[in-house]
Amino acid sequence: MEFARALYTTLGSLLLPALPLRLWWRGRHEPGYRRQIGERFGRYRGVPGGTVYWIHAVSVGETRAATPLVQRLRAAYPSATLLLTHMTATGRETGQTLFGDHVRQAWLPYDMPFAVRRFFDHFRPAAGFILETELWPNLVAIAQASGTPLFLVNARLSEHSARGYRRFGCLARPMLGRLAGVAAQSAADAGRLAELGAPQPIVTGNLKFDVTIPPAMLELGAGFRTRFGPSRPLWVAASTRDGEEALILDALAKRPLEGNPLLVLVPRHPQRFATVADLLSARGVPFVRRSAGGAAVPADVGVVLGDSMGELAAYYAAADVAFVGGSLLRFGAHNLIEPLAVGTPVLVGPHAFNFAEATAGAIDAGAALRVADADALIAAVGELFEDPGRRRAMGLAARAFHAQHQGAAERLWEWLQPRLAAHEEGASLSRAARD
Repeated sequence: MEFARALYTTLGSLLLPALPLRLWWRGRHEPGYRRQIGERFGRYRGVPGGTVYWIHAVSVGETRAATPLVQRLRAAYPSATLLLTHMTATGRETGQTLFGDHVRQAWLPYDMPFAVRRFFDHFRPAAGFILETELWPNLVAIAQASGTPLFLVNARLSEHSARGYRRFGCLARPMLGRLAGVAAQSAADAGRLAELGAPQPIVTGNLKFDVTIPPAMLELGAGFRTRFGPSRPLWVAASTRDGEEALILDALAKRPLEGNPLLVLVPRHPQRFATVADLLSARGVPFVRRSAGGAAVPADVGVVLGDSMGELAAYYAAADVAFVGGSLLRFGAHNLIEPLAVGTPVLVGPHAFNFAEATAGAIDAGAALRVADADALIAAVGELFEDPGRRRAMGLAARAFHAQHQGAAERLWEWLQPRLAAHEEGASLSRAARD
């Protein structure tokens, strides 16, 4: 087992010289990747005082999902430092927006032993919490060796991802076995994690159902609605991935929707904003950018390019219908909980394996519809625009489904709190014995 991790480390070390170049390259469109590069290799400034609790949220979705956990840790340990680590620039920006100076932020180091040891030597966290599935063999092993209990929370593992872990069972099984505990989103997630070696996973639900949409986002959504046209049919295609925008535009060209509806097209990654703008221009599609300002959208403009970060909930709140991207092509889909929370009917493509439980539940509840392809998507949008009663019914079902699945944060905290207390007591006894 240790041989597998040693081989993994050796192969990873061969990539080290290229990593700064990769960060610099990604920083062309997202400057955040060019900041604090030393942290990626375990070099940090400013030793935090007192107890440190560490939360790792790789990107935007995980950072938002961490909100209830951050709130409970702050309430339980008001004098402690909360350390929030990320891997993506958008995740770090989201953390700054959500938590400001209430947390300390840093990059998680690359999974090389020298960098990970520096991380633990510098911060010495009392406990760590990894959101969803961001697991690294050296990170988990060194956390255990350093005496830091590491919990995998809000854990999800699709069958698609589980197959990949099974292929590398010699790495995955000891890694999962070293965790202090696992709190999964669903029974299916817990079962797959247990099969791969996780220690007695429990089911606490999905924290994303407990994330409150800020009133400011709802107000912004109302402002969008006014700007985009209060009486104009409006739908959003959100978190779209490479190739999906072209499929949607092709389908719209074949079957233009009646009533002059407006499409708000929101690419998942900010580095693709310019690419999608070029695509719209090349096809002769009249569009305006969200970043262009707050002027009313002219009636002859068919698309608003949502080239902004942190406003997805507002787009959902403004829309009559929402399509959740990453699902027309095999990306596994993205979070459909936000549109459900604001009562917007949801459409999702055939590939939703990353959110299989939530998607299936929303469809069964009458809050969402699955479409087979881009042509079926456009047909479904048209049918919903033509049937206000059905839209209202789906919107009510969306809110009810969302409310029904809240409570994950409380269940997680009830499970975590005694474990943290037990670890604190054990650490105190160890210190007393040494003294």
